[in-house]
Formats: sequence, structure tokens, C-alpha cells
Amino acid sequence: MIDDFDDALALANAPLGAATEAERRRVPPPAAERPSPGWETARAAAYRAVRPLRPRLLPLEQAIDHTLAVGLNALTDLPAFDTSAMDGWAVAGPGPWRLAGDGHVLAGASAAPPLGDGQAVPIATGARIPEGTTAVLRSERGSVTGGQLRGPQPTPGADIRPRGQECRTGTPLLVPGTPLTPAALGLAAAAGYDQLRVYPRPRAEVLVLGAELLHRGLPHDGRIRDALGPMTGPWLTALGAHVLVTRRLGDDADALHEAIGTSRADLVVTTGSTAAGPVDHLRATLHRLGATLLIGGVAVRPGHPMLLARLSGGVPLVGLPGNPLAAVSGLLTLAAPLLRGLGGRPEPGGTERHAALTAEVRGHPRDTRLVPVACPDPDQASPLNYAGPAMLRGVASADALAVIPPGGAEAGTRVRLLDLPR
Repeated sequence: MIDDFDDALALANAPLGAATEAERRRVPPPAAERPSPGWETARAAAYRAVRPLRPRLLPLEQAIDHTLAVGLNALTDLPAFDTSAMDGWAVAGPGPWRLAGDGHVLAGASAAPPLGDGQAVPIATGARIPEGTTAVLRSERGSVTGGQLRGPQPTPGADIRPRGQECRTGTPLLVPGTPLTPAALGLAAAAGYDQLRVYPRPRAEVLVLGAELLHRGLPHDGRIRDALGPMTGPWLTALGAHVLVTRRLGDDADALHEAIGTSRADLVVTTGSTAAGPVDHLRATLHRLGATLLIGGVAVRPGHPMLLARLSGGVPLVGLPGNPLAAVSGLLTLAAPLLRGLGGRPEPGGTERHAALTAEVRGHPRDTRLVPVACPDPDQASPLNYAGPAMLRGVASADALAVIPPGGAEAGTRVRLLDLPR
């Protein structure tokens, strides 16, 4: 088994059908018998097989779910001036206090007149503190009678948010590679940004292969419902892609050749046809197109026939097996790291969590297994039934896939979890 990234790529770093120097010195084994890279190696290879897409400048309102390409530094102090943290009165010095004027200091208003010692003025949350204010007295703690405010003496600075409390101008706020969540966009807006330079969401195209697939109604006459078409696009979206289209091509080799050769996507994902059956045309089509096979299979169950190729224009293609759970395995093993690489996000692995198995899981003697688990407790992973390659019942109710090393894992063993996109 190949455990080094460079070895994994060197094994298949020439166009399909071309021989490497090592292969010229010996007769290569059939493709199905060639060593497959380990699961970790395959994920690393997928991530490093691409470079981030060219960044673009987007209005703040359109940047949600993109990835930050350039770090953000604060363009202003936050808050930009001393503000009131509560509704109440801005007071100066010890009380009781005389009300200054007959108005309120409101959020968004220009600076109010300075307060003299012993004066007070009603103030709203977020309003600019008048010069001379020593504290804010909360509204529920004071009362006004005859133009005079009475209440307990607040400590100096009470309920005042001083200028720069959160950050000063130039403070680093977000680093490149940060996913732009609603909270991140809110911070960028507060810090003074109208536009952000981001990595675009990679455009993906899904090609569903297999003449046996039905797209509506009940299975009949040896034909089955297509489960991959409805789920692959949404999974890719959750993993960071912008899915352009899902096309159903049956087992038409010429249609597959035309679809791959004319795609304008940043990532092409196919379902089915990764093996060597009589109507599995994917590998022959990639050969015909002059693609480079980077990964011809992965030592993982389910999903070991998955593949990764680089098309002649540099666009990656992920071939998912036709069995549903095997396809999910391929999405998380190859497509997820590819999308992270194209989208400028950090390599997978650093943020993945671990949990203890509640039951023993039998392993494959040589390959990694990905097993659906439920996590009723964040520190526990309960293996689910219906985890065969063609089954979806397990993964449909799972919270994650547990990464089971070759040989299996006993109950209580802490294993890595791949959280499923929602």
C-alpha cells in the first residue's frame, strides 16, 4: 500500500495509457490489482492536486459562504467612540443630578453638548457619550422628580463602552481562509468594509451515469431509483461548491465524452461507471480525452473504486462509485478536500473531532472503513446498522462517519469523526 503522497501521484502521474519509467521496466499488473493509496494519502493528494481559484472582489452582501482571500484588519476603532451600553442617563459627578435640557441623546445622533458636574441627560443604548460623562445610570435604577434625577451613585465608567474596547484601527480581525459566516460578515461590516476579496465557490457539474436508473416512480423490470442524482448536488453545495447542473447520461459513452470535454465547471463529479464492467465507460473516456489519472482507487471501504483525474485543461474530475454509501465515502475522501483546496480553505484534518465508540466495529484487514455513527453525546459515537455500500438508511440518520483503521476498533476506542454536512 502506498503511504507517501509523492509516491501516490507518481504511480499515476502520466496520461492514461502512458507508461512511467518504472512501468517500462516491468509488466504492470491489471488496474484492479494495482496498489491503492491509503485513505489519508488520498485525501492529502486530492487537496494538493489543485490551487485556489482566482480571488474576486464581492460586495459584502454577496460574500456569504465564500472564503476570505485577504485578511481583514480593522479600518476603525470598535466602538468608534465612547457609547452607552444601556438605556438610562449619562451623569457627571455625584448625584443627585440636574437634567440638562429637555431632549434625549439617541443612537446615531451627533455629539450632545458637554455635561457639567452634577448634570445628567437621558441616553439610549449605543448613543455617543457626551463629553464630561463619568458613568451611565441605568433607567431602572433612577427616577426623575421636578427636573432632578435621583438614584444610586454608579461607579466611574459604569455601562460605558469606551472607544476601542473591542479593537483599535489596524487590529487583525480575520485571517485568509476564514469561511464567511453571517457573524464574520457582521464583523467585517462593523470594521468598516463594503467589499471583501474572496475565493469564489468552485463551480461543480454532476454527471449521473447508469442506464438502469429511474428518476421517478417505483423500481421495476430490473431498474432502480437514482439515489445519487438527488443527493450529490446538495452534498457538494454543503461542502462549498456552486452546483451548475446535474445531468443524467445513462450509459452513453459518446454523451459522456461530450459532457466532460465541454464542461466549464471547476470540478466535474461523476456517479457510477468507475469499475471495469461492460458498460463502465468512465476510464476509457478519460483515456480518450487525454486526462491524467491521479488516483485510480483508494484503500477505503466502502468506496474503494473511486478515482481522481485531471482533465487536459487542468480541471479535476472525481469519479464516485455507483453504490450510495460508497459515493458518500468518495465525496468526503476526494471531493471535500478538493473543494477546500479550490476554495482557499485549510487542509482537512485539523478541525476534525474524535469520540469514543460505544460498540466494537469490525474492520477490513487492510483498508480503512468509514462507518455511519450517531452522536447522542458529543464524546460518544454509536455505530448504526444498514451500513452496507448500497444502503442509505444508516447514513440518513447519522451525525458523522467514523474512521475505522484496518483491523477494526473495540468499544471505547477514540476514533476520528467526519461530520456530515447538513
